[in-house]
Amino acid sequence: MALAFDDIALLFARHGGTQYSGEPVTQTEHALQTAWLAEQAGADDALVTAALLHDLGHLLTQSEGTPTLRGEDDLHQFAVLPFLRGLFGAAVLEPIRWHVDAKRYLCATRPHYRAGLSADSQRNLVLQGGVFDAAAAAAFIARPHARAAVQLRLWDDQAKQPGLATPGLAHYLARAQRCRSG
Repeated sequence: MALAFDDIALLFARHGGTQYSGEPVTQTEHALQTAWLAEQAGADDALVTAALLHDLGHLLTQSEGTPTLRGEDDLHQFAVLPFLRGLFGAAVLEPIRWHVDAKRYLCATRPHYRAGLSADSQRNLVLQGGVFDAAAAAAFIARPHARAAVQLRLWDDQAKQPGLATPGLAHYLARAQRCRSG
């Protein structure tokens, strides 16, 4: 069943105030900051929307505490896709799908990237399959939308700043409406 825009707003209203996986921000703050960073970089509506919704799967798979501390990968990047497929096309969905693999790629291709990851993100890396080898990294970056996923991942890593002022959810949902499919 596809989500409607009102459903997305409701998910953020109900679960967005929870802490973002061991980070000093809430789920909503993280989403808004990621979208804001995309917007500041001049990304188009589709990539800003992907930035906003990249972790929406965490709100769908709500569980107590940080899954990585329990040794769980919640597969949030895949869990949300069936719910968003009726709203958006590949330019939104594929960067969401690949943002976890983008971390694995960045660890393989940028020597200092891994050291800059938060503790929770480093735990997740192991659960999510670890650092890509050279062949996997090359195969990943050759995929359509992989470069957008890498950019999204870089914004994702920065979007953990307590108290950062951003536009509200309504602002970004209005941008999302503009890239709605069908």
